[in-house]
Amino acid sequence: MTPFTYERAIDAAAAARAVAERPDAAFIAGGTNLVDLMKLGVARPKHLVDVSRLKLDTIAESEDGGLFIGAQVKNSALAADARVRGAYPLLSRALLAGASGQLRNAASTGGNLLQRTRCPYFTNTATPCNKRSPGSGCSALGGFNRIHAVLGASDACIATHPSDMAVAMTALDAQVRTVTGDGATREIPMSGLYRDPAQGPEAETVLTHGELITAVRLPPPPPGRQVYRKVRDRASYAFALVSVAAVVDARDGQVLGGRLALGGVAHKPWRVSEAEQTLGAESRPEASFAAAADAALKGAHGYGANDFKIDLAKRTIRRTLADAAGVSS
Repeated sequence: MTPFTYERAIDAAAAARAVAERPDAAFIAGGTNLVDLMKLGVARPKHLVDVSRLKLDTIAESEDGGLFIGAQVKNSALAADARVRGAYPLLSRALLAGASGQLRNAASTGGNLLQRTRCPYFTNTATPCNKRSPGSGCSALGGFNRIHAVLGASDACIATHPSDMAVAMTALDAQVRTVTGDGATREIPMSGLYRDPAQGPEAETVLTHGELITAVRLPPPPPGRQVYRKVRDRASYAFALVSVAAVVDARDGQVLGGRLALGGVAHKPWRVSEAEQTLGAESRPEASFAAAADAALKGAHGYGANDFKIDLAKRTIRRTLADAAGVSS
């Protein structure tokens, strides 16, 4: 492991400033992802700024009926919160589908959104990887790519984003709040947080160096029933091959509308407005679900070992939407 120095931040602005002032600095919170990457030699920060003790670990109700979630709220605490379980069961289920209980006890909300891909070529420093070493190439294109992207990928990178929580938050229209080294704050929609790999896969988000996530804002829950389904190789401690976050507003057997976000298929949580527009557009719910699945996977492209993901995603979408609507699939 590369030697590094360490400091514990006293507040969010000071933490952002400390990292912004040093190009070789990084934030550390739960460390469930960063420490692993440091051990592998993938991440080599020379200065760590600990933000785990900042007062960003509370969940509060907003005036409009939504929630403010501090960036240091642990995944286990967020999943267990009665307000989340009651109004945003989609988020609670997504969190419980991720990692293990031990990791959820350590992992933070902000860190979960910023975790790096689990592409084996990214974590293996002996192989070319544009995300780790820009310009070196993407080994997954012609290699083992069973877990890789079928949507939104480019010749520069076909890695997927691993977060379950981010998929649920995308379907719930969450907003990410940040602070920069100069004290400026901004709010970023989840749909705009992650960068297209064609723009340079080494930079995964639109955050600037030293910009710290301080909270996530959830608007009031959308109408309808919420369901999260994760398809993976084993029942626990495995990343999604395909995951679906669905919200369906259905009454008297008729679908009125809904929301749909996918995980495990792209570099970010994948949400397609055209797919959502089909919900309620057909007289039969099953026809709406099939149309939504086709729209969501429009333009999907496999790379050999992951070709199966396209059909798997469509079937998972149809099943999840049917469950959310309360109709047989």
